[in-house]
Amino acid sequence: MDLSRFPRLPLLDLPSPIDPLDGLARHLGDGLNGVRLLVKRDDLARFGLGGNKLRKLEYLLGAARAEGADTVITVGAIQSNHARLTAAAAARSGFACELFLTRSVPRDDPAYARNGNRLLDDVFGATVHELAAGADSLAQAETRADELRAAGRRVYVFPSGGSSPVGCLGYAACAGEILAQADSMGLDLARIVVPNGSCGTHAGLAAGLLASGRDPRLARSYAVLETGAQAGAITLDKANATLALLAPGTSLTADDIVIDGAHRGPGYGIPTAGMLEAVRLLARTEGLLLDPVYSGKAFAGLLHDVRAGRYPAGASVLFVMTGGVPGLFAYPDVMAG
Repeated sequence: MDLSRFPRLPLLDLPSPIDPLDGLARHLGDGLNGVRLLVKRDDLARFGLGGNKLRKLEYLLGAARAEGADTVITVGAIQSNHARLTAAAAARSGFACELFLTRSVPRDDPAYARNGNRLLDDVFGATVHELAAGADSLAQAETRADELRAAGRRVYVFPSGGSSPVGCLGYAACAGEILAQADSMGLDLARIVVPNGSCGTHAGLAAGLLASGRDPRLARSYAVLETGAQAGAITLDKANATLALLAPGTSLTADDIVIDGAHRGPGYGIPTAGMLEAVRLLARTEGLLLDPVYSGKAFAGLLHDVRAGRYPAGASVLFVMTGGVPGLFAYPDVMAG
């Protein structure tokens, strides 16, 4: 799999490490049913407080620079990790940045509206446009881009989560990285597990696995935004759009995309008991922080499946730590205790 023909703006120290969860294993003992859990530390970065969106931004900002852009615009929820990292990466790389953020979670308390990622958007110097729930943020972003272009600016717009085909190349590359690390570590991975919000992380992994000659079903995700069925359809579409860039003539079917929607709870950004247990458990056994919206729910799903015996004893399962730590500060009442 050769991605060298795609413009890329390096933002990360790669490969990100893979670490065993030995503290969790000691704590849970037989509760893991003999399964070995490991984490890939995509939450680590030199700036912006890190997270998986930086892999996508390497290719998105690479494309923006190749096109001569001086401004980037993207969209997301008020507590968007992607928006925060876009603002940070833009500041680091010399782009002006504008964010269109929608009130996607039914909360307007100060902790949620002004703290966490939303606070950092301002600190990183982005111009922020806040929109009401249900607003077409991407359409408004495109309108703003047209205004800026009319004023002589060169603007590059990308969607929620950076999950365009170009952005998904970041996780296609990550698939190859994981396979190489597993070979060097002597790991026979039974599954690579990720959260599924805007669908790009899973889509990129599935595309990258297929392009590497491996079974795309090695990747599994837990839906945290859409329902499982909706996430499956969107992920398949994005994966095939990525393959059209990466390996023309290849494609995936619906059977190649494995998504569990059972741990989403009442909706996006709404806490669940499983998420709370997962965040506290990993923090108190490993000193590692999951976030309450994405990785917390996905790790809750993984713990549920391991405890239910859905993996054989001796299986090695890799969980991708996708970051999002600032989101914890938007949920102080829930996370305390």
